[in-house]
Amino acid sequence: MAVERANRAGVPASVILKVAVGVARRPRLWPAALFQLRATAAPRWWRRPPFLPLPPRDYLAFRGQTMYGGAGVLPAADAARTSEEVLRWLAWTAVEHRAMRRAD
Repeated sequence: MAVERANRAGVPASVILKVAVGVARRPRLWPAALFQLRATAAPRWWRRPPFLPLPPRDYLAFRGQTMYGGAGVLPAADAARTSEEVLRWLAWTAVEHRAMRRAD
């Protein structure tokens, strides 16, 4: 199984691209995606390559451990599956955020 070279945060570029395209095609996810991007971006992300607001590597390792049972670079072949999981998670956070606002 080929492994795609990951960026500094450990996320293959194909996953980032598929998530970005998926979010762009789903306007209802835009607010949730922006909120999560801001909430999980590494501090001072603009000072380090790849100059993208990606989560820190240790956070991604933790998420990989809790979701898949192991921390490591995602195989390039799993980019579609991983991006769909991220999009489902964003949809879930959007629903939860709306429910929390209604409860207030």
